[in-house]
Parts: sequence; C-alpha cells; structure tokens
Amino acid sequence: MHGDSRSRRAFVGSAAVATLTALAGCSGGGTTPSQESSGGAESADAAASKRDFGGWLGATTNYDGVVEETDASEVEVTVGSQANGGAYGFSPAAVRVSSGTTVVWTWTGKGNAHDVVSTDGSFASERTGKKGHTFSRALEDAGTYKYYCSPHRAMGMKGVVVVE
Repeated sequence: MHGDSRSRRAFVGSAAVATLTALAGCSGGGTTPSQESSGGAESADAAASKRDFGGWLGATTNYDGVVEETDASEVEVTVGSQANGGAYGFSPAAVRVSSGTTVVWTWTGKGNAHDVVSTDGSFASERTGKKGHTFSRALEDAGTYKYYCSPHRAMGMKGVVVVE
C-alpha cells in the first residue's frame, strides 16, 4: 500500500508540472503572433531561406548579403572574381536594382572562360576568357534573376539580381 501512495504522488506531481509548463508557454513573456507579424516581419527560417535564395547561393563563398544599388541606372558585376577556390565568382554575388537598370557583367580574364546564363533562359552571354569583355542586360521586369557560369556552376559560380 505504501508503494501505491508514492506512485500516486509521483503521478500527480508530474501532471502538475506538465500543466504549469503548458500554461507558462501560453502566458509567458514571449511575443504574441500579432507582434511578430506586424510590419511584415518573417520567421527566422523564412529569412534564412531568402538570404541564400532557397539555397542557390548556399555554396557561393563570396556571398555576403545583397548589395543595394536601387539608385543606380547601371550596375557592374565582375566575372571571374576571387571566390570558390579561385577566380570563380561573380562580384557582387547578389545585387538589388530598380526596374530598368542595366546590369553590365565585366570579365577579369582570370579563371579560364566564363559565361553568364540565367536559370529561366531570359539571358545568356557567350563563353569567353577575354579580359574586359562585357555583357549587358537591361532588366525591366520585377523579380529575382538567378544566373550562373555554366563551366563553373558546380563550383558555386552563381549570382542573383533582384529587380524591384
């Protein structure tokens, strides 16, 4: 009989702790959902996903956030910048521009031949290793343009242009 009494007390004690824990989670000092969502704030997972564009820039070693260039009418992206174990990067790796901005990709002449190919087929340059070669595109439509160098894509030579 004495053992049953201890078991009952342990059960009641455990149930009380579980109930208090549940109540503390509901009324504790955390933020309410309306506070978290006000002003368009996102969850940490959503923000992390956008930071690397759904994993697109996850392995791109020179990606350090989106460079803001929304006030520029023309933006230069270097092709063959130091990244990914050699001259296998676009710099900046990600840039935000306004609709109508012309993006000019300029080759460094380093890292062998490169090209610039969009994932959606909206633009593609010729493949070359010539220093000073340029390829330009005026981007009118708002959206996210992911692109890569076809010979070095697996190495992480990828970029993004976000058009507002």
